[in-house]
Amino acid sequence: MSDVVRVAVWSGPRNISTALMRAFENRPDAVVVDEPLYAAYLLRTGIEHPARDEIIASQPTDVAEAIAGLSQPLPPGRRVHYAKHMAHHVSRDMDLRWTLDFANVLLIRDPAEVVASYVRARETCEPEDIGVPQQGWLQELWDEHGADVPVIDAKDFLQAPEAHLRRLCDWLGIPFTDRMLSWPAGRRISDGVWAPHWYAAVWASTGFEPWRPRDISLSDHDAAIAEACRPTYDALYARRVQV
Repeated sequence: MSDVVRVAVWSGPRNISTALMRAFENRPDAVVVDEPLYAAYLLRTGIEHPARDEIIASQPTDVAEAIAGLSQPLPPGRRVHYAKHMAHHVSRDMDLRWTLDFANVLLIRDPAEVVASYVRARETCEPEDIGVPQQGWLQELWDEHGADVPVIDAKDFLQAPEAHLRRLCDWLGIPFTDRMLSWPAGRRISDGVWAPHWYAAVWASTGFEPWRPRDISLSDHDAAIAEACRPTYDALYARRVQV
């Protein structure tokens, strides 16, 4: 189909990225893919993550093969392809010009909130672990090529999900549907094999939870990580979609 829309949403961990994927998956015209570069990232870095071996076995570990899979023909009746990407799955030494073939979106969240959530699940945290530096230089690449890339802040989104989804659908040139605002609880076939370790809250959800302030207490090290990410976050936040 010549009118296929291929969306690539680039988030850091501990954001609303899986819930946003649910919103698109609940569209009758959409297909979603969950973190297609995860296995390649684990093999390249050697980092230990829950279900590491299962993840590596479940996806292409060659980046070029994973990217090629994002352009495969869609099933009949589907015209929206939605890829949920983790920004920390790419590195600056990669040639990322392939991203220019997609309708890219940046999904950001206050780094202090991200770090506070991240360290509850992982022992250590560095800026590259939460994807903020990667989001910054992805935006630099897209700016160099004149690409229009909406930036969505999680707090703003959760305070007005319908308005943000309507704006995003309008930008993508696809009709908004109320089905994007709620979905059945439970797991999906499309969920990555890592889902049992990370998706409990999403599996229990039936829609977007209202934003609420968090009680954030960080160690000196973790607070320094959040502050190191803040200039990039602030620059992206200044460009955010406002509805």
